[in-house]
Amino acid sequence: MIELRQIAEGVLLSVQAQPRARRNAVTGLNAGRLKVAVTQAAEKGKANAAVASVLAEALGLSASQVRLARGATSTKKEYLVIGVPLEELRFSIAACLSEREK
Repeated sequence: MIELRQIAEGVLLSVQAQPRARRNAVTGLNAGRLKVAVTQAAEKGKANAAVASVLAEALGLSASQVRLARGATSTKKEYLVIGVPLEELRFSIAACLSEREK
């Protein structure tokens, strides 16, 4: 089960980032975190921005709705998703993961 937490500003989404991957994609779940692979290197925030972009695209959100909340220098991160109810986000994640399995 994916770790999601409702806070006043939106929903916190736990992410396991994989920088310097072969492609940009949501690749599955890892210990309750959504695993996101990006081609960018983990330097000067490039991978963090790439993860936010991949998340926004995969979940059908605008780029301004996804921002890094914690974990700037770690592969374990939390992204704040703004303007989406928790259950709707959970549904979007499930749809994204099921689409990946096809």
